[in-house]
Amino acid sequence: MTNWRWWMVVLLFVATTVNYLDRQVLSLTWKDFIAPEFHWTDNDYGTITAVFSIVYAICMLFAGKFVDWMGTKKGYLWSIGIWSTGACLHAVCGWLTVHIEGFESAAAMTAVQAGSTAALAIASTSVWLFLAARCILALGEAGNFPAAIKVTAEYFPKKDRAFATSIFNSGASIGALIAPATIPLLAQFFKDRGVGGGWEMSFIIIGALGYIWMAFWIFMYNKPEKSKHVNKAELDYINQDYTEEENAKASEADEKGGKSISLWKCFTYRQTWSFIVGKFFTDGVWWFYLFWAPAYFSDQYGYASSSGMGVALITTLYAIVTVLSIFGGYLPKLFVEKKGMNPYNGRMLAMLIFAFLPLPALLAQTTGQISVWWPAIIIGLAGAGHQAWSANLFSTIGDMFPKSAISTITGIGGMAGGIGSFFIQKGAGALFTYSENAGSAFQFMGFEGKPAGYMIVFCGCAVAYLIAWAIMKTLVPKYKKIDA
Repeated sequence: MTNWRWWMVVLLFVATTVNYLDRQVLSLTWKDFIAPEFHWTDNDYGTITAVFSIVYAICMLFAGKFVDWMGTKKGYLWSIGIWSTGACLHAVCGWLTVHIEGFESAAAMTAVQAGSTAALAIASTSVWLFLAARCILALGEAGNFPAAIKVTAEYFPKKDRAFATSIFNSGASIGALIAPATIPLLAQFFKDRGVGGGWEMSFIIIGALGYIWMAFWIFMYNKPEKSKHVNKAELDYINQDYTEEENAKASEADEKGGKSISLWKCFTYRQTWSFIVGKFFTDGVWWFYLFWAPAYFSDQYGYASSSGMGVALITTLYAIVTVLSIFGGYLPKLFVEKKGMNPYNGRMLAMLIFAFLPLPALLAQTTGQISVWWPAIIIGLAGAGHQAWSANLFSTIGDMFPKSAISTITGIGGMAGGIGSFFIQKGAGALFTYSENAGSAFQFMGFEGKPAGYMIVFCGCAVAYLIAWAIMKTLVPKYKKIDA
């Protein structure tokens, strides 16, 4: 038997890694490089991340249907091409702000008195420009997971999908792991050499990686039944869950654009709403850690993202996420093969176990008073729990829906996740700015000011998964397949 399906996983892994690298450039440069230049507050940054989340959510609703209609190969190419362009466009926001506001240079903008009318004008203009670039990034990135989940459904039997998904989904962790070790250093390197503020080149270099990936995708991907690299033994293994008639119907529906289930009909199924709930309650938690962790260590402990300690903390956090999350896809496989459970029940049991991993986030702020390493470790465990949860949550779609609808359902759930993230990002930014200004007048569980704000958000993040699992189990108590 050939093993070409695992090369597809490699491509998905690299694409997801690039996806998260592009997403992370802003979070790793805004506090120490961009904010001083444009006079941003936490609320400004919260607005940018929140709008990114809501645009991503809206695009996700249609991205899945777009991939089903366009086909996996072309759909993925369009997706990564758009988001790579959007990533690179961030680099011109500074140049445009300088010219729009009539300054001689970025240094002149930085020298403006904080809180002045000019500073507020600079912040407002730059935020709008970054929002435009961020919207293009969101439009493209919305296609990554619908396309990737569709590929795993095309190339893997049900019992292997969570494991394959956990591998490519770990690209999110790897991207988040590589980012702090490279992006701040890239920005500092070019800043020291007088190339703008330094942060511009980090957007360009990281954004350009997507164009390289596109070349590999063009030459390597094809549907398994059409790929010259997949022999009959591997094709039989891939299609072991279905009869020849079912595979023929799925292939025919896919060729016609995935019209077997309409977008709006998908909302009539409990299974769809179960996936929506799982994404809505938990995606925003992961994005909060992703977008705010560098600022958290800089704000609360004084370690800038470009400092040795700042890099070490973020790298440690995502190293924990990366190592532990891989096992998330293996656990349901163990339940299915060793315990004889059906894939859905095995997945739900695994997800219940993973829902407990984020609970220590309740102690992140408290243990930070002992050592800054404790929050890094605890957030890493919570992130590992999320990634393991996410890999299995994605795989529940393939358990219950036909292949022709997988990207559509993924897009619907992604929309829900983006909406949930919007509320967390915007709420966190507003809360942190308010609590910082209020100082000792703002208190929560023994903390004052901004630390109290972080404590509130950590508490919500800790319990989100158990709430989501309980609602999902209520909606779909046992396995029930949707027939197109």
